[in-house]
Amino acid sequence: MAKLKTAVLISGRGSNLQALIDYCQSENAGAQISLVISNVMGAAGIERAAEAGIVSKVIEHNSFSNRDSFESALTETLDSFGIEFICLAGFMRILTDAFVKRWHNKIINIHPSLLPSFKGLKTHERALKEGVKFTGCTVHFVREEMDTGPIIIQAAVPILTDDDAESLENRVLLAEHRCYPLALSLIAENRVTIINEKVSTPNSKAPGVFFLNPIE
Repeated sequence: MAKLKTAVLISGRGSNLQALIDYCQSENAGAQISLVISNVMGAAGIERAAEAGIVSKVIEHNSFSNRDSFESALTETLDSFGIEFICLAGFMRILTDAFVKRWHNKIINIHPSLLPSFKGLKTHERALKEGVKFTGCTVHFVREEMDTGPIIIQAAVPILTDDDAESLENRVLLAEHRCYPLALSLIAENRVTIINEKVSTPNSKAPGVFFLNPIE
């Protein structure tokens, strides 16, 4: 079966890109990363792509007068590589409604919180401020409104009494590196169905009934 031709859009270090690369290089992967695009020259993720033998392109948003012209260049590049699916991995640009509609149900994002809680930036600082006992990460289909869309997979990460934003971020990142490849694999294997803006993954498994924090 042909592998899902995937592009990964990045702006920075590309740690989630690396997790996706590792999955796609596995023997039974249903997807392949055919292209990496960065909107930032010198982003560390570009080197990760090069080390994996993946073509990368830099399309700097600052080189364009508006979002539409930037996204036109983005779309032209994606189409020229025959891209079928997009993963946003630390891509720090808000996409226009037109672009999101063009890639409806063909573009996913990972966010460092348990959506719909803590949309936007500084998620870890806000989770600590609010005193929640769990945070985590979410992989979701992208919709026109930022950090919304059908949720594919989530991971819950307990907040420890001595956590600061950095330590919490590091633990959530470990969960991200597990969740993003799993989400892409479910999609590539046609195991994801969207019904009324909710994701169904038949024959998938879930953990126990509940988690506690603290446990004693």
